[in-house]
Amino acid sequence: MQNFKKGRHLYSAYSLQKRLLLFSSSIILLISSSLISVAQTKPLINSTLNGIVSDATTGETLIGASIQIQGTTHTASTDNKGKFNFVTGQKFPYTLIVSYVGYKTAILVVDGSPVNVRLEPEASQLNDVIVVGYGQQNRKTLTSSVATVSAKQIEDIPAAGLDQKLQGQASGLLVSANTSVPGSGIFIRVRGSSSINASNDPLYVVDGVFINNRTLQSITTGGQQTSPIADINPGDIESMEILKDANATAIYGSRGANGVVLITTKRGKLNKKAKVDFGYYHGVSKAIKFWPTLTGEQEGILQNETWLNDGGAFNLRPFRPKSEGGLGLPEEQVTIDRVGLIFQNAPTDNFDLSVAGGDAKTSYYLGGNYFNQEAIVKPDRFRRASFRINLGHQFDEKIKIGVSANLVSTFRNMTPNNNVPNGTVNGALYTPVYLPLYNEDGSYARPSLFENPVAAIKETIFKDVGSRVTANAFGEYKITSGLKFRTSWSIDFNESKAVNFYNSKLQLGQAPVNGTGTTALNRNVTLINEQLLTYDKVWDNIHQFNATVGNTLQKETFENTSVTGVGYPTDEFSQISSSASQTGTSSESQAGLVSFFGRLSYGYNGKYMIDASVRADASSRFGKDNRWGYFPAVGIAWRASQEEFIKKLNLFSELKFNASYGSTGNQNGIPDFAALGLWNGGNNYLNTAGILPFQLANPNLKWETTTQLNLGVNMGFFADRFNVELNYYDKYTSNLLLQQPISQKLGFATIFSNSGEISNKGFELALNGQLIAQKSFSWNARINISTNKNKIEKLNTPILDNRTIMQQGSPLYSFYAHKQLGVNPENGDVLFEDLNGDKALSDADLQIIGDAWPDFYGGLGNEFTYGDFDLNVFFNYSLGNSIWNNTRYRMGHGGSRNGVFAQLQDQLDRWQKPGDITEVPRLTTKGNNASIIPDRFLEDGSYVRLKTVSIGYRLPKKILAKHHISNVRIYLSATNLLTFTKYKGVDPEVNTMGSNQNVMGYDQAIASQPRTFQAGFNVAF
Repeated sequence: MQNFKKGRHLYSAYSLQKRLLLFSSSIILLISSSLISVAQTKPLINSTLNGIVSDATTGETLIGASIQIQGTTHTASTDNKGKFNFVTGQKFPYTLIVSYVGYKTAILVVDGSPVNVRLEPEASQLNDVIVVGYGQQNRKTLTSSVATVSAKQIEDIPAAGLDQKLQGQASGLLVSANTSVPGSGIFIRVRGSSSINASNDPLYVVDGVFINNRTLQSITTGGQQTSPIADINPGDIESMEILKDANATAIYGSRGANGVVLITTKRGKLNKKAKVDFGYYHGVSKAIKFWPTLTGEQEGILQNETWLNDGGAFNLRPFRPKSEGGLGLPEEQVTIDRVGLIFQNAPTDNFDLSVAGGDAKTSYYLGGNYFNQEAIVKPDRFRRASFRINLGHQFDEKIKIGVSANLVSTFRNMTPNNNVPNGTVNGALYTPVYLPLYNEDGSYARPSLFENPVAAIKETIFKDVGSRVTANAFGEYKITSGLKFRTSWSIDFNESKAVNFYNSKLQLGQAPVNGTGTTALNRNVTLINEQLLTYDKVWDNIHQFNATVGNTLQKETFENTSVTGVGYPTDEFSQISSSASQTGTSSESQAGLVSFFGRLSYGYNGKYMIDASVRADASSRFGKDNRWGYFPAVGIAWRASQEEFIKKLNLFSELKFNASYGSTGNQNGIPDFAALGLWNGGNNYLNTAGILPFQLANPNLKWETTTQLNLGVNMGFFADRFNVELNYYDKYTSNLLLQQPISQKLGFATIFSNSGEISNKGFELALNGQLIAQKSFSWNARINISTNKNKIEKLNTPILDNRTIMQQGSPLYSFYAHKQLGVNPENGDVLFEDLNGDKALSDADLQIIGDAWPDFYGGLGNEFTYGDFDLNVFFNYSLGNSIWNNTRYRMGHGGSRNGVFAQLQDQLDRWQKPGDITEVPRLTTKGNNASIIPDRFLEDGSYVRLKTVSIGYRLPKKILAKHHISNVRIYLSATNLLTFTKYKGVDPEVNTMGSNQNVMGYDQAIASQPRTFQAGFNVAF
């Protein structure tokens, strides 16, 4: 089962293509004109013009700029030094038109003297060249929906991973940090969720290398997982493009269903002297909010009240004088702040050093990074050291080669968290505050079912050391004018070694276990080879044509080896070899994909554009008759602003309508051999090796497929100072890859099959504007607003999971409970809705009470400059989403509490006597008040957060020039400064079930996102 698996890469050769094309065209035109002149026996006028083209702001020469003599077909382009040389039969003087993508066109009259053309950059991003699948396109002629996030937008956000930095930065992109632990997984969706068992995460492509975002964590911490995306150093990133619609993603085939994040890292430039950049920042983080727990006295009062409401005898109430055998009177109880013991003011340090430049043929970029962040909850920590090298070499006008490589070493110190009794936060929060922290002999007290938080911090050994190499090498050959062949090889090698040890002082290692430890080694290797043939042609500056065909071979291997030891002689011995009993396991699986793809693009006069693509993927994960999936797409665009009748309106500087339709596939997230019947070894009997059936075959298993319609409009006003982009999308996913239950008579519990359909529909609005553009002061603003309506269109059997339900007709992430109508003021019992009218409460009265999808989400950014000062203020928001507050449920529901869990302050508002009006019922561990879970723990999770505020100052260039320094910027910033919300938990941005993609907005014992203050500087030489 070793087929090859798909791959793809992006590359940055558009400018090279263009200048070679224009240069070749000029040679052909010169030869043609010469032959015509000879044939007509007319004398040849030999006029020569020399010049150079550069950036008017920076003075940087522009390679591949287009030069044309007005009214003729004479064209040329600048060489790798920004120079051009015209030898034509045109008499002087004549008018020259000089243009370059992203710059204003210059028109000047020349008389034969050398010219120095300085082009002014365009103010609008509509003129940017952006990276798309297997190429580049001008934003103005784009037929797809693509959002761009620049390095500047995210540079002052002190997050370990780039995925968290993306929060609120682009329309259609929903990002939520599941936990405050650095380096852990992030919930990220592009235009909704389209799958149940297959992955919903987008594809990440870095400089042509497909980043495998499969977590290597195999030792659970209780709900959260490490994030492979945290291996990428954000300081190396130049820009990111988020491909959202089918026309942009279909060329990526089986990975494009969930969107694609294309990441371009920084690179050197030809004929540029070495530029050295150094940056450092130090930050301090602290928790924003803590849980409002009761005091020891209040706990005693409420537990006595519960005892009496349950019918217990007064003289046996738990909190009575110790002389009577009780725990002491309520007023005698102490209050131990366990929560305060586990939190800290956590430091963050980040160092970035890079050098970039190039000579006439070779460009280079070398970048190093060291990042060290401690969590606000002890003792979690994440460290990353990385080194990146990007090289490009132009042998001659035909041959070019390049290498990109990134080497990363990571270290994580972890503890159990969130969803397990031995978790640090659970032990601190849920243990009643009056119970002792230590026993009389000084040992750790464990008076309830939860771990002692101090023991969890000091005694647990839980470390994860990772190594990763992502690299890409390519060769490019210009066959003829406009026709190029490119081949590339890439690798993503990711390895993790996790060591976990619970000694005898911990809950999991206490007698009779006497210590337990696990060492796990996981390795994931992805190998990709690609071939790409591209052809670009422009006729008469009117017809633009591009054709791309390619092939991808991909192979992925995943290996796991794990050894567990139980029973250690003393706590000082923690190696597996020291244990009394040892067990081990190992596994290896492979997946392959072979792909063919192609794309045709045509543009007429910069006014009408159409492109179409198709990709065919064959995966080893499906049955032999269903391995191939075919994913076509088409997009069209009309730049109405180029029409004369639109120009006469004098309203738009840009007006473009675009539409696209296509399909993409999904196979990620299912096992490597999901369609095969499998047997499992290790089922031994009397020391004899044996095997048993492990998985039932389904040869009919096939691709999960998503089709998508996108309709968009782009508008620019006042010379593109203000830009508006509006998109509507309609996604429909069919043949869901589901692990469905089957009859036990077959000997198996489940089977992978295609069943179910999901839809996502929504609008996206992005506004950008230069509100003030003066020499001394500027104000740029941007806002994006997105909506998404998710719905399960078909599903045979409802799926219940942690207060959530997936059923036909409802959205994913729907919450399921009994609806509370109030509390009976006469007896304090909860009043529930009798949904079926049978006057009895049962599962038949359960109903969907809300879902975790926001009605609106997005971000708002403001950038101000005044002289050498800059100010950035950024908000992100989520409105209309619901959160299941399981922390409140655990600490405020009789059936859950039972005197084992601590309680929250809102329990003081409980019903106590007839006539009381409240939503908190009479305290009891009996009856419906305890046995039925009400919806009062589902809360509005809407929030608006002041995500980032940063202020910077650039030292005057006149001062720096004396010391041969090109730039110095110092800055101060604050993150998560303010949060406006009605949510009663500590943070509305939570998800306990970070490892379960089908649960969102579930809060259980998760610390708040930290508020961080940082200071830093950047120096460039």
